[in-house]
Amino acid sequence: MSDVAVEVLLPKIGLTMQEGTIEEWLVPTGAAVAEGDALLRIATDKVDVDVEAEAGGLLHPVVPAGTTVPAGALIGWLLAEGEQPPDPAGTPMPAGSGTSTGTVGGPASVGSTALGAATGSPTPKTGVAGAGMSAGPTTPGAGTGFPAPMQTGAAAGALAGPTASGLLTASPASVAPPLNGGGATTAGPVGRLLASPNARRVALGAGVDLTAVRGTGPGGRIVSEDVEEFLAELSGDEAASLLSATPGASATSVLPVAPALPVTGAPSVTPVSPLVRRLAKERGIDLSEVNGTGPGGRIRRADLDTVGPAREAAPRRRNAAPRPGDVLPLTGMRGTIARRMHASLQEMAQLTHGYEVRMDAVVSLRDRLKEEWADTELPVPTLHDFLLKAAALALRDHPLLNATVREDGIHLLDDIHLGFAVAVPGGLMVPVIEDAAVLPLPEIARTAKALAHAAREGRIPPDRLEGATFTVTSLGGYGVDFFTPVINPGNVAILGVGRLRDGVEWLDDRPLRTRVLTLSLTFDHRAVDGAPAAEYLRTVGELLRKPLRLLV
Repeated sequence: MSDVAVEVLLPKIGLTMQEGTIEEWLVPTGAAVAEGDALLRIATDKVDVDVEAEAGGLLHPVVPAGTTVPAGALIGWLLAEGEQPPDPAGTPMPAGSGTSTGTVGGPASVGSTALGAATGSPTPKTGVAGAGMSAGPTTPGAGTGFPAPMQTGAAAGALAGPTASGLLTASPASVAPPLNGGGATTAGPVGRLLASPNARRVALGAGVDLTAVRGTGPGGRIVSEDVEEFLAELSGDEAASLLSATPGASATSVLPVAPALPVTGAPSVTPVSPLVRRLAKERGIDLSEVNGTGPGGRIRRADLDTVGPAREAAPRRRNAAPRPGDVLPLTGMRGTIARRMHASLQEMAQLTHGYEVRMDAVVSLRDRLKEEWADTELPVPTLHDFLLKAAALALRDHPLLNATVREDGIHLLDDIHLGFAVAVPGGLMVPVIEDAAVLPLPEIARTAKALAHAAREGRIPPDRLEGATFTVTSLGGYGVDFFTPVINPGNVAILGVGRLRDGVEWLDDRPLRTRVLTLSLTFDHRAVDGAPAAEYLRTVGELLRKPLRLLV
């Protein structure tokens, strides 16, 4: 059990994440969790992920499932037995107070209050566009189903002596004045310091007494930057003063910390995390037959891979087909697709070229590779893999297509990072193959297959969905020949791939059967004119006519 009240914040997953939707709390209110247990599942603009606990304690959610809140918002607490959560200002909340439900504005206001305190800016009274917030203050006691925080006897400020819970805390005389701005540290309920898990790790590694650090986070919460600032300002004289103010301290010591309090009357932590239990249920695995390899016999996700599934994994909720009468909310991935595609068509001058390419040589080469690589570990490239390599390689000769438009002009990019669209339940994802032009074709095939599989399984790392400089999308598998793909914002072009079909080429007066497909290149006319776009398509076609150059 943690020695401080630990905030549960909505994590920022990836550089572009602005908000997230709490799909489900995986742990019931009041249940004991250990560090690393899955607490909740959130939906972001790109992926659905399970969020793990950064510390142990009893879970107290303050934002209900189904709510969209900004990244970094306070959504819950991890507490000790008998402890009540503080309010966003860091002081105990009056009995009966709580959070509101019914609209996004209520729970989001909790997070926005915390964020406002962290930045020194006032809490907005109206919703922020795209932030998943609405106007209105938090309504106390609105019946969320979450326990209402109760007032405790702890006061904000310096800590004094043993508390009623038996925790050892520093008396005011033994606490050195903070060096980074002065002022006493804010204490949470039952005399507990408010500090992020990372701040505690940094402080422990540097031998810093957290009671000497002024917190600048929500309600005086100590964040890692506060500890780093404290260390940066710690001169030799100040260090001596700090050590003399703390009897028995040395350059690497910290104040005594009480041992973890035993949890009584609460659900015990089982050797199986909620996430592992859910995965086992989806795979049809009996946990009693699994040997745990974690601490104390704890069953980990990797342990499930050693047991064959009894049945096919249960589909995720998102896999359910929409039915007439349903209302599909524009949140999470669907909402992001809607906003980005609408913005793309509003901000760019988009038009599309269609271009037919011969695929006979690619089909023939792939048939040869199937035979020659049958006894090797080399993956046989798909037709889509050949097209990915050709699209990336052609960008070397046509840098106008590998660019981005900014306020000061058209920036031609040095790196070629190729994104490719993957259809997933509820929308699509665009995994990114970095430096695709220099990768050999087998490596592109291996990487594309792994990324596509991870995207469909909902477990692709967010950083593999960022940084594309050019995108390829295919509807050939759906029988489509020509279409008008919409450019991914930040790029100036996107290449659409149609179905492989039979064509006809005339040799004198004799028809010759060929294998062809149609490429659909949408480009931003602000950056690229029609002729350079057509030249790019011609280069791609030439590479596909002589595909041996694509192997390396």
